[in-house]
Amino acid sequence: MKEPLLQSMAIIMTVLALTIALYFIVLAPDTRLEGYHGTLVINGAGSTLIAPQILEWSKEFTEKTGIVIEYSPTGSGAGRAMLFNKTVVFAVSDPPLDRETYLEYRGRILQLPIVLSAIVITYNIPGIPRDIQLNLTGRILALIYKGEITRWNDERIKEANPAITDLLPDKEIVVVHRSDSSGTTRIFTGYLNKAAPDIWGIELVGFSIEWPVDRSGRGLGGKGNEGVAGLVISTPYSIGYIEASYALYAGMPVARLENKEGYFVTVSRESVLSAVRHVLDQLPSSPLEDFSMVLDALLNTPGSDSYPIVSFSYMLIYSDYGDVYVTRALSRFIEYILIEGQDRLLPGYYQPPDEVIKICLKALEIISRGSWNG
Repeated sequence: MKEPLLQSMAIIMTVLALTIALYFIVLAPDTRLEGYHGTLVINGAGSTLIAPQILEWSKEFTEKTGIVIEYSPTGSGAGRAMLFNKTVVFAVSDPPLDRETYLEYRGRILQLPIVLSAIVITYNIPGIPRDIQLNLTGRILALIYKGEITRWNDERIKEANPAITDLLPDKEIVVVHRSDSSGTTRIFTGYLNKAAPDIWGIELVGFSIEWPVDRSGRGLGGKGNEGVAGLVISTPYSIGYIEASYALYAGMPVARLENKEGYFVTVSRESVLSAVRHVLDQLPSSPLEDFSMVLDALLNTPGSDSYPIVSFSYMLIYSDYGDVYVTRALSRFIEYILIEGQDRLLPGYYQPPDEVIKICLKALEIISRGSWNG
């Protein structure tokens, strides 16, 4: 008991010490930034999954500092492209950079896992009371999105829901998915492949895929998490995958998912952190390192309490900006997110463990040494 406690205390003290040191090295009041003429704008783009939280942080940060944060929820893929083209200062991506892209930008791009989130399965089945959660497995979901389970009263769905078999209607399932390039899709399709590799092959994993169910005429595409949520709400007998905060904000029903240990679990702070604890020893020690293996490591983790579709959202930034105003303003926004912002998380977003915050804080010192010669 004493050793884990001491380790935890050591981590906390290290994070605190690093934060204080970085404040005086990087974040101390800077007359050049304070003397900036006009309104300083830091623009970013990317994940729709984290958009509500980024916008919440941005509003308070601007009120506190006068520095304007503009964020466009373009989707992870488009946001990354904008960062690589240097049309935005930062991007947010739900998946980290893949290995090939990481090697291309190695040393120039930092990845900060700033918040935890989860993908949930929501549905619109008239006749099922809101206080009853549908049970679903990875195999069932793979077969639904493959177009091979077509009706809500399919025997495989009944087997997973023995208490409500009489409530499952003899109706076709309308299958909703993202229509844009999406980190949420990359996470969801990666989960299907990991949970049911014999059904959902690796060729069906990506930011944007050709959905097999569309060939049946029962597939619908929505832009962004909000587009998928809107289609599910308005379409009886539909199913879709969205970020947890959208479902919680809209009061949408959320399925319990079978995890690797065979338990049906709902999304919660406890179930998300249970999943993360099983991959802490696999995390890189610096935001300059390769996080490409972390995405799939977080999917369908061991643990009876673990939720199976968990992801970090990564802030992607350059190590080198060369503009003192941009560098210091961005540093202050990152520091705000990692310290104050973690106490201002909206429902459906979860604070990373202290070990992860410590990794992210290292970015502040790194970018303070850089100069973007773009």
